Amino acid sequence: MKIRGIARDLLQALLESARAMDEEGDGREFVAVLREEDGVIREFLFLPFTSTESSASLRYDLMPLDPHVAGSAHSHPTGALRPSDADLRFFPAIGRYHLILGPPFAETSWRCFTSDGQPFNLEVVE
Repeated sequence: MKIRGIARDLLQALLESARAMDEEGDGREFVAVLREEDGVIREFLFLPFTSTESSASLRYDLMPLDPHVAGSAHSHPTGALRPSDADLRFFPAIGRYHLILGPPFAETSWRCFTSDGQPFNLEVVE
């Protein structure tokens, strides 16, 4: 699956969800599964997860068997927009493309990485 972009409205929804989790959850991380359609990430799924200020983990046993799962999105409330060692272990288990979102949770405060932790230039599309 080749991903060429992420829908602007989805990116905004992800950033808003991460901001809400940060504000309402005392700085806890947010995590979601990303789905693509025709090479554009257009949807996210919530799975049950646990979260702290420094980590978030999904219930892998509840992952859908879905060929359109593209990767994940999660927040780093600390603002570090780079993968941690734990992220690098998590990424390959859930797809090829992974977003890290950080404060102030604006359209410029996120980065995309491939499953091996390399930066990936993901275009925002309408």
